[in-house]
Amino acid sequence: MEDKEQNLVEHLDELRKRLIISVAAFLIFFVVGFIYVEEIYHWFVRDLAVKLIVLGPSDIIWVYFMIATVIAIAGTIPVLALQIWFFVKPALLPNERRISLSYIPALFLLFIVGLCFGYFVIFPIVLDFLVNLGGQMLETNFTAEKYFQFIMHMTLPFGVLFELPVVVMFLTSLGILNPYALSKIRKYAYFVLIVIAVVISPPDFMSDFLVAIPLLFLYEISINLSKIVFKRKLKRERETGDQTEFEQLDEN
Repeated sequence: MEDKEQNLVEHLDELRKRLIISVAAFLIFFVVGFIYVEEIYHWFVRDLAVKLIVLGPSDIIWVYFMIATVIAIAGTIPVLALQIWFFVKPALLPNERRISLSYIPALFLLFIVGLCFGYFVIFPIVLDFLVNLGGQMLETNFTAEKYFQFIMHMTLPFGVLFELPVVVMFLTSLGILNPYALSKIRKYAYFVLIVIAVVISPPDFMSDFLVAIPLLFLYEISINLSKIVFKRKLKRERETGDQTEFEQLDEN
C-alpha cells in the first residue's frame, strides 16, 4: 500500500514538473510574440483593402494578447509534446520510445501546415464570400478585434485537425488504435468531419466542399499510415518472440 502511495506521489510530482515546464514555455513564447506583435500585425493586414478600427482603448491590448497567444500556442506545441513523451517514457519499451520521439517534429510541422492551409486557402474564400454577401447594401468596416478573432476561427481548427495522422500513428504504435478499428468507424468519422467542415465554413456548398475534402483525405491518410505502423509493430513483436524462443532453446 505504501509503495502504491509513493508511486502515485512520484507520478504527480513528475506531472507537475512537466506542466510547469510547458507553462513556462508558453509564457516565454507569449512574451516573444508580444514583443514582435507590431510586425506580425502588419503582415496579417498587408493585403487588406480597408483599415482596421478599434472601438475602445482596451481593444488595442486585446489584439496584442490575441496575436501573442497564437504565437505562444504554436511555439508551445513541440515543447508540450516532448513533456508528454518524458512523462510516459518510463512505461514505453525502448523501440516505442525511439519511434514516439520521432513524431514530435512531425506534430509541429503538421500544425504549421494546418495553419497555413486555413489562412492561405480557407480564410480568403470565406472572407470574400462574407464581404460580397453584403454587396452594395452595407459599408464594410472591420474592427481589429473581430478581424483577428475571425482569423483564429479559420486557422486554429485546421492546425489541430492536421495533426490527426501523427496522433493516429502514435496511438497505433502504443497499441491503443489499429487500422481495422479506424476502417470500421470510417462512416461515423466521415460524418463528424463533415459536420466540423459545415460548422467552420460559410453556408454554401462550395465552401463546405473545399473544407470537407481535405479533412476526409486526412482521415484516409491516417488509416494508411496506421497500417504501416501496425505492420511494423507486428513484425517487431514477431521477431522479438522468435528471438526469445531461440534464447530459451539455447539455454536448454
